[in-house]
Amino acid sequence: MNYSSPANLAVLACPGGEIFADEVIAHLKKGYRHNFEYMVAELAKQYAMDPAVVAQQINFINDASAPAHHITGKVQGFRCPRFKVPARFSRFANGEIKAEILESIRGKDIYIVQDAENHYPVYFNERTLRQVLSVNDHLMTVFVTVDAAKQAGAERVTLVVPVYPYARQHKKKGREGLTASRVGKILESLGVNRIITLDIHSREIGNAFNYMRLENLHASYQIIRVLLRLPGILNDDFVVVSPDTGAVDRNKFYATALKKPLALLYKERDYSKVSKDAVENNISEIKLLGNVKGKTVFMADDMLGTGGTLLKAMKFLKDQGAGKVIAAISLPLFSGEAISYFDAAYKEGLFYRIIGTNAIYHEEVVRRDWYISVNITKLFAQTISRLHQGLSLSSLLDNRDIIVRLFAET
Repeated sequence: MNYSSPANLAVLACPGGEIFADEVIAHLKKGYRHNFEYMVAELAKQYAMDPAVVAQQINFINDASAPAHHITGKVQGFRCPRFKVPARFSRFANGEIKAEILESIRGKDIYIVQDAENHYPVYFNERTLRQVLSVNDHLMTVFVTVDAAKQAGAERVTLVVPVYPYARQHKKKGREGLTASRVGKILESLGVNRIITLDIHSREIGNAFNYMRLENLHASYQIIRVLLRLPGILNDDFVVVSPDTGAVDRNKFYATALKKPLALLYKERDYSKVSKDAVENNISEIKLLGNVKGKTVFMADDMLGTGGTLLKAMKFLKDQGAGKVIAAISLPLFSGEAISYFDAAYKEGLFYRIIGTNAIYHEEVVRRDWYISVNITKLFAQTISRLHQGLSLSSLLDNRDIIVRLFAET
């Protein structure tokens, strides 16, 4: 497939991932238009031709090489594909879910998008039924959608899940399942060729598959851009603190990129207890390695569930004399009553800002003064485009170079 013609690239949105998919598609359209117009301009200059004639010839070659994916429209300019595949999702009285694809996708490169942590009402049955789904419901929707795509003859199926379901069940300590890997193996058995996700809880999950690839993206560049825009934050009294030993590598990355010192919180946990909410958790003691007195503290973590661990860390840091406390969360679940707990903590002065991504759809938390939402759909669109074209993902998976360029520009 020619670089300028993405006609066989298609995005199939599950009910929970429709909003995320629409934003990804908007970036895809903009990106492919830019690529096409750049190519036309360069070729017209090189061969001293009329740009309209160059565009017409490119479109002719694309249509001739892939007539099955012909795009209608004026041949003298960029003809943008729809990208989004029309589909109908039904939910029956007993809870079963059915996916129907409403046009031919035979031979296409399909990207199925799902937000498994979207707990706002989604539509079924020709938008006549609105229901709030659990993670398990969303996951079952993925299964039936992948099956429908394979049955319809899709050449390649890639699953786009900003939050990998069951990612926290990745360790086996006793008589328990390794559900994180089992979910992936089920998807692999259904015919999924690749998964694109964000800051997966454990990178070892990707080692559990036979042939399916897992592309683990990072939001550090987008988060650092937000930090640079916050007035008076990145000064000499700025310190990066890892909220626990499991987040050391992530926070070491930020400390290196920002050229700031790194401190560590060590948490003792009572594993006989299960964390239920932001108040009742299993942390028994916290110790600090480093100095935060009078400093602006930045902490980065992959996931925020009920928020109890983070709130306890924030209170401890304030007790140690920290000034402003900022947390960056790649996957802000805000489960249960977490938002109300953070409202109270903000009023108490325990933190300054929380930076989260739109990997999970939210309506309530994005309205809070203390919350900053970072849009990562462009990152996913770039990844999809490069995979479709067979290009390298290195600069997206390891974004240190673009972070260095970001600091050079500021």
